[in-house]
Amino acid sequence: MWSLFRYFYRHHVVILFLFLEIVGFILIFSYNSFQRAGFINSSAHITGNIYDRYSAITDYFNLSIVNRQLAEENARLRESLLAQNRIDDSTSTIAFIKPDSTGSYHFIPARVINNSVNRQHNFITLNKGARHGIRPDMGVLSTQGVAGVVSHVSDSYSVVISMLNIRWNVSAKLKRNNYFGSLTWDGKDYRYALLNEIPFHVDLMEGDTIVTSGFSSIFPEGMPLGIIESFKKEGGDNFYQIRVQLSVDFKAVTYVEVIDNRKRPELDALEKLSNNGKDLD
Repeated sequence: MWSLFRYFYRHHVVILFLFLEIVGFILIFSYNSFQRAGFINSSAHITGNIYDRYSAITDYFNLSIVNRQLAEENARLRESLLAQNRIDDSTSTIAFIKPDSTGSYHFIPARVINNSVNRQHNFITLNKGARHGIRPDMGVLSTQGVAGVVSHVSDSYSVVISMLNIRWNVSAKLKRNNYFGSLTWDGKDYRYALLNEIPFHVDLMEGDTIVTSGFSSIFPEGMPLGIIESFKKEGGDNFYQIRVQLSVDFKAVTYVEVIDNRKRPELDALEKLSNNGKDLD
């Protein structure tokens, strides 16, 4: 206690000065509206800047949460849109050849945690796995189009065979006239793939849109694959050589959706019986 008294006694002049300064400011701002307004404006400006910087920092750290929420909302919207498209298709004269797919597709949002584009056999790793409902042979979409198909799954992660894999192909068609073929990657440029099995008599145009054919239970019909960049005829072959610019920028894939076709087991079982040559009656 005696030390505290000695401290105050030693610095009593400074303490008295600070006390009088505070009293003076209080009197000024209490009885002079101009100074009071200036003080309030200054303090509001300083406080606002602090809050603004704090908000910017918190927004930055919340980006992953916002992105995840947007990915989940995008998956829900894609389900709704696909279901609506199937309902619209049911009114057409060829509805009988299309499966009753309304509500059969479920989309599971996931984030890319590893990706390769410079190999012959490229893969994508996702932060979702079996406990999230992901299984092998499920299709994978990015926000731009088809990205690949699930190859292996652990409890919390999954590995996807990228479209940039020379061992994988996808059933594709021309959106404009429905002629179908097979889209494969030739292992050269991550931006381009080759569309095969399109015969010479088909009318082609540069810029034609290529989408999934729907002939596979992995992908719904009409998912974006790319556009025709160029095509040519080669002697001795009855098919075009078609170069397709892929819709997906595989160097920038961050968020994807894994496609769960809830009616796939039924379809696969039926097709397996047919492939085995068994009587379906």
